Order: sequence, then structure tokens, then C-alpha cells
Amino acid sequence: MAAAAAAAGGVPSQQCFLLSVTGQVESARLAGADQLYCRYQLHGGPDWDIVTGLEEGISQVSRPSQDARQLLVWNLPVEVSYKATNPYGWPQLIVSCYGPDLFGNDVIRGYGVSHLPTAAGAHRVTLPLFVPESTSQLQKLVSWFTGRRPELADASSLATGDGRDVMRVRSQGYVTCSFQVVTKDLQRLGYDNGRRAPAGAAGGDLQPAGGGDGRPG
Repeated sequence: MAAAAAAAGGVPSQQCFLLSVTGQVESARLAGADQLYCRYQLHGGPDWDIVTGLEEGISQVSRPSQDARQLLVWNLPVEVSYKATNPYGWPQLIVSCYGPDLFGNDVIRGYGVSHLPTAAGAHRVTLPLFVPESTSQLQKLVSWFTGRRPELADASSLATGDGRDVMRVRSQGYVTCSFQVVTKDLQRLGYDNGRRAPAGAAGGDLQPAGGGDGRPG
């Protein structure tokens, strides 16, 4: 079977590990924001293939909660399973938040990016948000009058880091996400992500366990 898969141009399953993630983009806290919606996209390396699930999604429009927290709640589901041959290019979650400005134009209100958790179990991840800034006061004035704020042409560039060293940004707010992660065959292939498989677990599968901050090791 392995020879047949290799002959067909595929990768034998014995050389792959699996990552399954379910969760949601829960909410955002952004001072002065109203009627916001968010879009997420997942970006993995060249050796990562999606087996099941969606690579991107968009939420409903949300208004701030009527309490001191002023949370914008979306609970946008995220569900995806990956097959990969090596950890390079571990998938990242990119969140883009949009909302109206003073003139009613739909503008970017914040970008956030984080790797998906590397350890099996339950995770809560906080993504700090930032927005691109104009490079001069004149450009800032022109963009304010025209309603065309600085915005990334392709948000997936946040996962690769292209141009980050020359981009001027301003931090504002954060997004909270929750994930349940299951991995399979990482240890069998010699990778250590900080969690040990229980004794007798078939194939070195990692079982879900609580805790974790969602940051890659």
C-alpha cells in the first residue's frame, strides 16, 4: 500500500501525523467599536494538507455587550483537520475585524495572528489586534477624508512575515479564541511537543489534556 501511494505521488500514511482543531473565535474587546464582524483564515506551510474542515470563515455583525466589559461576541466556529509530514509551517490563525468608520465606510479595525496550539487539550488564546498606520500626516488626512484607510491587500502575508519590518502599525484591542486540539502520531515520528502519550496508547497518539497557552514551542 505504501509503495502504491508513493507511485501515485502521495505520501504514505505511515510518514504523516494528524492535527485536529475545533473551537471558535469567541469575542473581541475594542474600545469605541460598534457593529463589528470578523473573518478568519488559516495558513499552513507547503507540507500541510487540509483533510476536513474550512480554511476560512466570516461572522455575523456584533454590537458591544451591555455591561462593563463591552465585549463584541461572535462565537464563530473553527473546525479543521490537517495532515502533514513535518512541523515546518505549523498552521496559523489570522483574524481580521471590520466595522464602520465615522462616515459609515467599512474599514479594517484590527488584525491578529497566532499559531494554532501545538499541544493536545483545551486552550484559550488571546490575539492582540493592530491596524496599519499611514506613513505621514498628509496621507493620514487624505485617508480620513476619502474613507480609504491603510489595509493589507492579502492578510495571509501576516503568517509569512513579508513586509512586517517596514509596516507601521498601531495596537488596539484583542480577540479571544478557544480551541480543543487532538494530535496523532507526532511522537511516533520522533517529534516532542511537550506532552507525553499515556502508557499503552496506540501509535503514540496524544490524548487531549487541559491547559496550555496555545503558543508554539
